[in-house]
Amino acid sequence: MIDSGFWSHSNQTIELLRTVLKGRPLNTLVNTHLHSDHCGGNAALQVAWPELRIGVGSSQFQSVLSWNTPELSYDVTGQYCPRFTPHFAYSPSDTLLLCGIPWVVYAGGGHDPHSLLLFQEEHKILITADALWQNGFGVVFPELEGVHAFQDVLETLDLIESLNPKTCLPGHGPMFNDLNSSLQIARSRCQYFMANPIKHATYAAKVLIKYRLLELQEWRLSEVMSWASAVPYLKRIKTDYFSNIDFYTMIQDMIQGLVDSSAARVEDQKLYNI
Repeated sequence: MIDSGFWSHSNQTIELLRTVLKGRPLNTLVNTHLHSDHCGGNAALQVAWPELRIGVGSSQFQSVLSWNTPELSYDVTGQYCPRFTPHFAYSPSDTLLLCGIPWVVYAGGGHDPHSLLLFQEEHKILITADALWQNGFGVVFPELEGVHAFQDVLETLDLIESLNPKTCLPGHGPMFNDLNSSLQIARSRCQYFMANPIKHATYAAKVLIKYRLLELQEWRLSEVMSWASAVPYLKRIKTDYFSNIDFYTMIQDMIQGLVDSSAARVEDQKLYNI
């Protein structure tokens, strides 16, 4: 299995896996990166299948082993991830043998400097994680910390183009085959963010709220504000990009942006996921 989703979806994930496995054990889980929406189900899967071996990128293996949350992403993003135990590490240029099929590992920086891509050369299938979706890519989190990483996004897109996969399996959204179209959209989006960093910061803030909402499904507006005020990334976005308004107004604007894009709705002082 590649990635395990949100912790709050673990029961559904386990039920789906049991349906597919038909009594066989789940013995290997590989994480492309360690954002909570990609590894939140790891702990529950370890309980369901005690012999399960979990692989993570070598650059974060020790941090996971010691559960060093300041070096992982959960504190700064305001997300939750149950602790799990990793068993092996893998790195760019490694080849992972999964179900007898070799997958070559590549670095996929930009969205997350630790993110990894998996490429099956014979069938030209690429697991792109959040480096490339059908219509974009994930938030470039290093940019929120003052690290210039948009160029890393473009370099990863160039790498993906050079691999020329026939099928891409992204971290979010449907798999896709029209690589050129997706690359064009992603490059255009990256260039737009480079020219308009406040737009990327706005996108990032809305994503942070939306991903927490995906875990909870419904959320009292008062609790949204309480949570947001403790999220370092949101506080930094306020300081770096929205110094002309107060924090409450910024969060209200982000919530309204989610509502306007039909990603959420507000009713009876609650925020609901759509």
